[in-house]
Amino acid sequence: MKRLRQVVAVFGVGVCAYLLLWPVPVQPIAWQAPAIPGYVGVHAANDRLANLQQISLAGNAGPEHVAIGPDGLMYVAVEGGRILRMRPEGDGLEVFAQTGGRVLGFDFDANRQIYAADALRGLLRIDGAGQVEPVVTRFGNEPIRYADAVVIARDGRVYFSDASTRFAPSDWGGTFEASVLDILEQSATGRVFEFNPTTRMTRLVARGFSFANGLALTADEQHLLVVETGRYRVWRIAIDAQGLDVNRLDRATVNATARVLLDNLPGYPDNLMRGLDGRIWLGFTKPRSAVVDRMAPYPWLRAMTLRLPRALWPVPPAYGHVIAFTESGQIVRDLQDPSGEYPETTAVTETRERLYVQSLHARTLGWLQQDP
Repeated sequence: MKRLRQVVAVFGVGVCAYLLLWPVPVQPIAWQAPAIPGYVGVHAANDRLANLQQISLAGNAGPEHVAIGPDGLMYVAVEGGRILRMRPEGDGLEVFAQTGGRVLGFDFDANRQIYAADALRGLLRIDGAGQVEPVVTRFGNEPIRYADAVVIARDGRVYFSDASTRFAPSDWGGTFEASVLDILEQSATGRVFEFNPTTRMTRLVARGFSFANGLALTADEQHLLVVETGRYRVWRIAIDAQGLDVNRLDRATVNATARVLLDNLPGYPDNLMRGLDGRIWLGFTKPRSAVVDRMAPYPWLRAMTLRLPRALWPVPPAYGHVIAFTESGQIVRDLQDPSGEYPETTAVTETRERLYVQSLHARTLGWLQQDP
């Protein structure tokens, strides 16, 4: 019996030492998460996103970004670096381009070329024949580690986000895995850039985001809307900002150059898409987690979670959720599916007839008929 107690004690010490001391890739930073608002008010629980109709992706998965092109066809970025092209009804599917990475966002310029944010390869340009050309892979001495979203102004300037300078998907098992590490660490290294195709110069617009994600331009193109996934919010930032650090804003700068448009959202916000009639659509990949938020002030506790088996990580359950809001920050649509049957709803692409629901991992493209 004495021998057994000794073995148990040694084992217990070993487990404690492992949980406290084993090296992990993150260096968590303490922060204070706001209280979870829950599904109340404009976000009251509903099932308006349930029972989506489905378009087959012919064995492809992860329709993370969907856009209707100038040719009236629908373009869909999926896993494996492929951009699919099909008619809006879903027929005529073909592979339009293959980047060899993972495209998370793209937009069309006036010449019908695509600028794509490839999480593994940086900012790419894709011509009408599907030929791929790297455009921005570095800024100064630093690589673009996690290109995420793209939006193009009428004058041709291209804005794109680099979600994290700490965790590249190519190094950490994929886009989802790298995003979990970045948000868990909270080092807030995300950036937003402007690329000028005429001068081929790249300019830093703003930095300091806890996972810089979706982008949209205001109608007058004087401001960028920027999703900060790790802090559950959306920023409104002047287009002419110069290397603005959103963690070091004085009162004058907040009033004139940058402010939080949507704060303390009920889930992890992802992509932004301009819709119809002034609407801007935003999707949530997961709902908020009380366990994760309670760990925010305790870096050592967040580091310890990475020493647990992955099945024990505090990953929130599946929950479908997309919203539409105005440029003033008013929520005008809220669609949910508490069952989470359609996984990781990242945003909505809106036409007069349909709402196409984007997803990080779904094996089909879900859609809803627009209300008459």
